[in-house]
Amino acid sequence: MSIEFRKKIVDSWFSYLQAQICKEFEFLERNKLKFSQRDWSKSKKKEGGGTSFLLTGGKVFDKVGVNKSTVSGIFPKQFRSKILGAEKNGKYWASGVSVVAHMKNPKIAAIHFNTRFIVTSKEWFGGGVDATPSFKDNKEKKIIHDSLKMVCKQNKKNYIKYKKWCDEYFYLPHRKESRGIGGIFFDYETKDWTKNFKFVRELGLTFIDVSKKIIKRKKKIKWSKRDKEIQLYKRGRYVEFNLLYDRGTKFGLNSGGNIDSILMSLPPEAKWK
Repeated sequence: MSIEFRKKIVDSWFSYLQAQICKEFEFLERNKLKFSQRDWSKSKKKEGGGTSFLLTGGKVFDKVGVNKSTVSGIFPKQFRSKILGAEKNGKYWASGVSVVAHMKNPKIAAIHFNTRFIVTSKEWFGGGVDATPSFKDNKEKKIIHDSLKMVCKQNKKNYIKYKKWCDEYFYLPHRKESRGIGGIFFDYETKDWTKNFKFVRELGLTFIDVSKKIIKRKKKIKWSKRDKEIQLYKRGRYVEFNLLYDRGTKFGLNSGGNIDSILMSLPPEAKWK
């Protein structure tokens, strides 16, 4: 199978996954609120672009964005050493889906998901799923981690390694605290393209299933203004991580991505003491 054919298959899957996530999230809203669509392209249109779907002000979601992009080009020289296989000429091709959902009900965790396929002189998959609750809920945590453990086991992936990677990645050193309850995170999966692609597909479907479970479980739970205040302070931590440390944000900015789509992950409101 040629690399061009692999690119085409992955790109098609990510488009399908984006559509499925939007469909399931609109169904969860149940109030005829729909995603707005915005298409964008890089300044050099032959280098690709993406489609962003955004839903705000819902009964379930304060804000949820579902981005899909497929771009190519040349990395800036100062950024090439940070990307596997880009050291020599900086050329790349990348496709992926990214989702961030900030919930209206502060008792429901914010959820994040992304998967990507990147081609330089090397080619690899990366991605992950994690959650950021404002309130401790061990049952919710178990639902999320058990589901991720299962999809890793089914695909013979090292859940313990991915979980540890996630815990270490989503950490705010200046606060000396974790962003949330973790999940799994992986990158540079270069071996056995077919098995890795299968894992990425099943992880996307698992994300949809987990999201539905944690939202349906709590969407009717009552909450107070004080609960919302706590959530807004927690969102402040989310903002700090994404602007200071997030590799996806840095990758998007250094690959000529659309600024509004890159910053889609930021919540509609946040607070700091």
